[in-house]
Amino acid sequence: MRKFGMIAILFLLLFMTACSSGASSSDEYPSKNLEIVAPASPGGGWDLTARSVENVLSGQSLVEENINVVNKPGGGGEVGWKYLESKDSHSLAINSSLVLTNNLLGQSEMTYEGFTPIATLATEWQSLAVPPDSEYESSKELLEAIKEDPASIKIGVGPGLGNDDHLSLVQAASEFGIDPSQLNFLVYEGGGDVVTALLGGHVDAVTTSLSEVKDQYLADKLNILAVSSDKPVEGIEDVPTWTDQGIDLVFPHWRGIMGPPDMTEEEIAYWDEKLSEMVETEEWQEVLENNDWEGFYKNSEETKAFMDEQHNLYKTLIEDSGLIK
Repeated sequence: MRKFGMIAILFLLLFMTACSSGASSSDEYPSKNLEIVAPASPGGGWDLTARSVENVLSGQSLVEENINVVNKPGGGGEVGWKYLESKDSHSLAINSSLVLTNNLLGQSEMTYEGFTPIATLATEWQSLAVPPDSEYESSKELLEAIKEDPASIKIGVGPGLGNDDHLSLVQAASEFGIDPSQLNFLVYEGGGDVVTALLGGHVDAVTTSLSEVKDQYLADKLNILAVSSDKPVEGIEDVPTWTDQGIDLVFPHWRGIMGPPDMTEEEIAYWDEKLSEMVETEEWQEVLENNDWEGFYKNSEETKAFMDEQHNLYKTLIEDSGLIK
């Protein structure tokens, strides 16, 4: 009996040690330097988001460990996100709707479901703009002209079909009863090229991020017919939203952050706590204001539901656009 008693005590000690070790392990996260992957070259939205998150988390001492921003450009995010797949929970990456559309368009085998949703951070809004002397004074007038003769209206977009600039107008057209596959898009290399084409009279309208046309609008060099926000945008409150004009459309151009596969609940909870604190800081509010972004924070659970919702929306829009059959 004494022998069995000693064995029982030994098992109990081993069990307690294992439990203690497990608790200690979870308490130790993060246990080494952290990195945020910007899946693009320095400059631009993904890189700016990554560096802004690092600056605020480190600058406000919200995270004690060193945070490094790592640029992994290529493939519309593919290279950076592929890199993240092979890392542990000390690596995160900035994402956007391309993590959905790359797969839906057949350009990538990776899906958003292969990563751990961490947060949605901020959004820009989409805009529909025309030259200042355009005969179209409202989005409805322009959509009526497109509906009557889609080929006659040239619409600038960049840097390719299937992105938010393109799909936001696809959704607006669909809501207005237009077959989006009939829209006459001219594709340019980027937002700046699209605006140059508009000002040069090469296209009748452009669909692009609001940040690309806001300054030109304030300088009276073009007219913005609609923005995709749910309420008037600060500083240009006179520009109507799509919903103001009776078209059921709110279309965020969001950026978020995700982790590698199979992060633990404790690791996810850590980032829920840190990022929810970050977005409340004055420093993060300055980041939003300086970049014409709007706060769009969602925690890990809310982001998972949001990504599912966005995936279904983008699938429908891409099919409606005629990009896939």
